[in-house]
Amino acid sequence: MSKPSKALPVFKYDDSIKRALVVVAHPDDIDFGSAGTIATLTGHGVDVAYCLVTSGDAGGDGSTHTREERSAIREAEQTAAALEVGVTKITFLRWPDGQVEPTLLLRREISRVIRSHKPDLVITQSPERNWERIFASHPDHLATGEATMRAVYPDARNPHAFPELLREGFEPHTVPVVWLSSAQPTMVVDITKSFKAKHAALTKHESQVGHREDLEKMLKIWARTTAKNAGLGKAHLAEGFRVVATS
Repeated sequence: MSKPSKALPVFKYDDSIKRALVVVAHPDDIDFGSAGTIATLTGHGVDVAYCLVTSGDAGGDGSTHTREERSAIREAEQTAAALEVGVTKITFLRWPDGQVEPTLLLRREISRVIRSHKPDLVITQSPERNWERIFASHPDHLATGEATMRAVYPDARNPHAFPELLREGFEPHTVPVVWLSSAQPTMVVDITKSFKAKHAALTKHESQVGHREDLEKMLKIWARTTAKNAGLGKAHLAEGFRVVATS
């Protein structure tokens, strides 16, 4: 992550965010990227919901489970992880892992979740490739970020987009702001106090990180670097986002 030329704004909660929706490709994506932020938001009473596009059925573990078995395992892990940061509402769209594209069908399904939860804030993955940290730019991540942005604007707010949603009772909803998990953030969230919850959430993904004895150390290095690059003190930990106004 390149160092910004000046300190970045640090998120300060206000009453403008009462409901938030997090849309990502795979189980554990939220917890690696923004679980500290989620714990911070729920700590302020924000109603946070998750939308998982896939259930991680092609997750990079060496198990011999079937895809169906792996999906069940990883959905259970994500459900347990969500509880660690105060989240109980999760939608699994169950797209095939490794085959996500920003299609009209996916845009419709994400729009349905947006219209259902009516968030003031959407947090999702960046649709822009990170050339310095390529594994952060899994094709499913890029496609999910792009599909979510298209769902935020224009689909979820447009009564003429996907008229079947209106017939099902899902009224249009305008999302005012999106936070993209980004290597070039424009704002950071101080997660110093919520880091323990982030780490606890990630440990629930046993199939993916159970072998990592250095998990806590790695997460602290990442969060400390983000905080340092944003101009926070040495003792601080942070997660960074590109803030996009969408209303």
